[in-house]
Amino acid sequence: MTELPTEIAHAAARLVVEEGLDYAAAKQRAAKDLGHGQSRKVPWPSNEEVEDAVREHIALFCADTQPRELAALRALALRWMQRLAPLRPHLTGAVWRGTATRLSDIHLELYCDDAKQAELALLDQGLPFDTQTQTRPGQSPLDVLSLSSPCPELGETVGVHLWVLDHDDLRGALKPDPRGRTHRGDLPALQALLVQADGAHLGTPP
Repeated sequence: MTELPTEIAHAAARLVVEEGLDYAAAKQRAAKDLGHGQSRKVPWPSNEEVEDAVREHIALFCADTQPRELAALRALALRWMQRLAPLRPHLTGAVWRGTATRLSDIHLELYCDDAKQAELALLDQGLPFDTQTQTRPGQSPLDVLSLSSPCPELGETVGVHLWVLDHDDLRGALKPDPRGRTHRGDLPALQALLVQADGAHLGTPP
């Protein structure tokens, strides 16, 4: 990275870790804080570069707390995946990638035979939820079901977001990124990460 994208990446990483912003919002805010918010030619860092900066920030400033917080969020994600097992849940986002803190939400992708399966499953269990539509460039929009879940290990409530996808989408979902890391994992994969509990490596998935 050149100097400005590096600065943006590290400033964004601090916002991700300390304020819980997502990568897009953190990059926009970081550019603005650095005096480049009005420029249309900002050389943005990639999400992978921001993630690297997040890992560095965690290692420097949160090494004594983040592994426990990550383990608590993964344990909560595991309980939700077991609860929603018929919908083929896959954990994604910071909780899967190993960069989550107590400010992070849990994101689960559900690969359903019918788009209404997820809503019916929550209704059958008497769980209140909000529904939003997430647009995707060049693709059909996705329904996202959001709810709050107590996390006893953290002593607070955590947001859980269920992304409803078609079963056929699962075919390409497990392809690794250019670095060979996966973007999501199923229930056995998460159980393996919890067994490893490798805080020194921030729980990086395979």
